[in-house]
Amino acid sequence: MSAFSAQKWEKLFQNIDLFIQGFGTTLYIVLLGLLLSLVLGAIFGVISTSHNKVLRGIARVYVEFFQNTPLLVQIFFLYNALPYVGVFIPVKTIGIVGVGIYHGAYMAEVVRTGIEATPKGQRDAADSQGFSYVQTMLYIILPQALKVMLPPLTNVAANLIKNTSILAIIAGGDLMYQADSFASSTLAYGPAYVVVGILYFIICFPLARLSGYLEKRFGATPKPKDYTALLSAYSMGKGAAK
Repeated sequence: MSAFSAQKWEKLFQNIDLFIQGFGTTLYIVLLGLLLSLVLGAIFGVISTSHNKVLRGIARVYVEFFQNTPLLVQIFFLYNALPYVGVFIPVKTIGIVGVGIYHGAYMAEVVRTGIEATPKGQRDAADSQGFSYVQTMLYIILPQALKVMLPPLTNVAANLIKNTSILAIIAGGDLMYQADSFASSTLAYGPAYVVVGILYFIICFPLARLSGYLEKRFGATPKPKDYTALLSAYSMGKGAAK
């Protein structure tokens, strides 16, 4: 019987609810994992440009460790090792935490690069107007750095989506796990993996197109602007509000 015979496709459509359930679980893990990675990326990306050496060191340890160890090892640690010390984490939570922390390291590098791409003179101007480090980041640096960060951030998001397929190894209930379970019981491997590929493509392709558009839209480095007047006006506004 062919790997793509009509009978196997018929079996797939009879069990399409399994794929829908797995797809929903994958989207759930993706959304929460992406949110976690963005939060961690923003925090560690910002402190990696801090003047405090201790904070910079903590950020570098986080980034280097998670970028240079396989995601699968990290998932297995959460799933297999932690129960031996009395820590039991639900499988879906392992997926969210695993992909979130792992890709947060890549998000942090994107944030750091975006911050460092802004002209240093703008920070000096902010310092001269009495801005704190946090105010400088929130009002001056990050709004500009966002243009630089958006294209690579979408690429990291696409990689996060694809890497959720690893959770099938720990019975994560995701799309890949449901496809594996269905295929192993019906031998309809061809149709199962075709459908999985199409569903991942539906999520990732728009992100790839968005990344390309953003790269063309913001790829050109903007000419440095004089932000001294803006900072002075902002400082005067703060004084008038008091």
